[in-house]
Amino acid sequence: MDSLIALIAARGRVLRLALEDAGFTVRLLFESLARVVPHMRRRWRFILDQMIVCGLSPLPVVSIVGVFTGMILALQLGIELADIGQAERVSNIVGIVLFREMGPFMTGMILTASVGSAMTAELGTMAVSEELDALECMSIDTTSFLVMPRVLALTIMAPILTFIGNILGVVGAALVSKTQLAVSLDLFFRQVLESLEADPGFGGFPEEIYTGLIKATVFGMLIATISCSKGLRASGGALGVGRAVRLAVVRSFLMIIVVGYMLSWMFLLI
Repeated sequence: MDSLIALIAARGRVLRLALEDAGFTVRLLFESLARVVPHMRRRWRFILDQMIVCGLSPLPVVSIVGVFTGMILALQLGIELADIGQAERVSNIVGIVLFREMGPFMTGMILTASVGSAMTAELGTMAVSEELDALECMSIDTTSFLVMPRVLALTIMAPILTFIGNILGVVGAALVSKTQLAVSLDLFFRQVLESLEADPGFGGFPEEIYTGLIKATVFGMLIATISCSKGLRASGGALGVGRAVRLAVVRSFLMIIVVGYMLSWMFLLI
């Protein structure tokens, strides 16, 4: 009986800690968003610095992954479509898949591994070295000073990087279609545009494009918030920082998958 009570108590502690962690992350997100308008003018240099970090550092990786993702999609789909004499239809599928699903997903994964982990490590190091306590002693709002610029910067840069990756993915798919599937570049790009314009959304803007950009925006906000949350709550020296980085990456990956599905389901219902 005592062992059962101890097991229930242990599970209860785990659940309580998980709920506390989720509550802290959600509260941090809303506090950061609430500080954007009143504190933007004072923190604009920090925001620009973070936009450079969040945009330029992962750009080469996003570009390379985008090109080869498009090439792989075109090659694999083209081989199957060529068997039924429809190789030229690969452009219709690649454009929709990249802009709606693959582009935001791949960019979110790259940003989590490169930018999000760096945010957690940076803030985690500040936490274990008591720099955060020093800022609070100087009456500096750590959410406005450290978290808000990072959340806003990654929220802005994620859709921009996603769009760049999508364009490069289409270019990579076009090269494969031209060299491996004997599909002309003119026909390929024309069909990509036709497939995107076939489903206009708000204001006549292609639905596949803006749904993908909305997903990327949400992913960027989630990655930055989770990474900052884990960094601020890091403890236990270098080992604690490493544990915080690992948890931030894992949680961000899971949220990208879960929230990505929920957004896809929601857009299909609209």
